[in-house]
Amino acid sequence: MYKIAKDKLPALYADLQNIGTLLLPCADKAGRVDFAQYHEGVQPALEVPLTSRSAKDVFFPQVENLLTFKTSGKELALEQNVPPAGTTIVMGVRACDARSFKIIDKVFLKAPVDTYYQARRESCVLIGLGCSAPEETCFCHAFGIEAAAPETDVQTWLVGDALYWQAATAKGEELTAKLAASGLLEEAGAEGAQKVQEQQEQTQKILSALPLHSFKVNDELTKDELRVFQSKAWEQLSAGCLSCCICTYVCPTCHCYDIRDYQETEERTQRYRCWDSCMAKDFTLMAHGSPRKTKLERFRQRYMHKLVYFPENNEGEYACVGCGRCLQKCPVQLNIVKVAKALEKAEVKQDV
Repeated sequence: MYKIAKDKLPALYADLQNIGTLLLPCADKAGRVDFAQYHEGVQPALEVPLTSRSAKDVFFPQVENLLTFKTSGKELALEQNVPPAGTTIVMGVRACDARSFKIIDKVFLKAPVDTYYQARRESCVLIGLGCSAPEETCFCHAFGIEAAAPETDVQTWLVGDALYWQAATAKGEELTAKLAASGLLEEAGAEGAQKVQEQQEQTQKILSALPLHSFKVNDELTKDELRVFQSKAWEQLSAGCLSCCICTYVCPTCHCYDIRDYQETEERTQRYRCWDSCMAKDFTLMAHGSPRKTKLERFRQRYMHKLVYFPENNEGEYACVGCGRCLQKCPVQLNIVKVAKALEKAEVKQDV
């Protein structure tokens, strides 16, 4: 394990920037913190417990050009827009977001492999940051995630006046060797390991006292798909939804997208991919119309996928990491915790 003094973090950022494109939590002029590319003048905000959005954009951009169509008379030429080469380093990744990347890997890296996603994923090095002050809306522990030990290439912890650093994968070892050679990192020793352990234990105590410390999705929901689908709870749950789609856009595991064409000129057209939401009226719209015509059907689709369909097809793993963003952002306080609890209650009533 290594360490670096907090006042030397700008030097660390500079070294990382020389190795690849560096992204980390930064505050904008309005004070909102999101992942952004590091450069002189930005305001890093590693201490913020959770960014507004995850770093999912690194692998799955909100808008991404796929192909360019060029015409010249009757001639047609296609040009694939390949993701830029080079290493990308994402620093300050929390444990919930780190797990979310592994979840969407199961979507985009499953045959047929999405080569755009794959290229970005393979060229990225993740530097995780252990949580020391989980928020009241956090419930990552419900999915077996260790908040103080992110599943990343490098694990780091901010303790006192230092950042502690430990490589966890081959990618992490390679990056650490480059930084250690510059003399920026120094050995933390047994004392450093003890400080990190004490912080991890304190984080667990905080988690055990949070409002959602006892929350867990009932595994019985996945055992009778049709019964959950037909539950009367959906009508009441969906009634208050505004269909604003904010829950899907801040969710680190949502991966729905649309592919569209944009004609720039008579000779040039761009085919691009953009995020979409199963909560939107025109989602999967076809010539005959929409397969889910009502708000109830669209609302149900989102949560059935996360709580039933995805775990059915992925060895019981839910498409949720307990980051709590949907709890924070929904304007009418609808979220996956409320839905899971309502479905469990409805199923228990039906059993009686």
